Amino acid sequence: MNIKQSEQDKNGVFKAFVENQEVGHLEYAWLGPKTLSINHTEVNPDFGGQGIGKKLVLEAVAFAREKNGKIKALCTYAKAVIDKNPDLQDILA
Repeated sequence: MNIKQSEQDKNGVFKAFVENQEVGHLEYAWLGPKTLSINHTEVNPDFGGQGIGKKLVLEAVAFAREKNGKIKALCTYAKAVIDKNPDLQDILA
């Protein structure tokens, strides 16, 4: 699996691919210069239970850290992933 990120203006997406097939995505938006809002995470049901959604969230966390930013997790799935991991608490806005 590989993850590709793209961004246009204040909106962006991380897309997960398995053998060139998109199997999931995470949508985000910049709320300001240092705050990233995770708005939606979705994985193709055929690929559920493989940790793809979690990998997308972790990729967004790494991206925010790289930009010295914080995350506001509006997506309930992303919020659950971050809340369950003590090592990610510092990223929350």
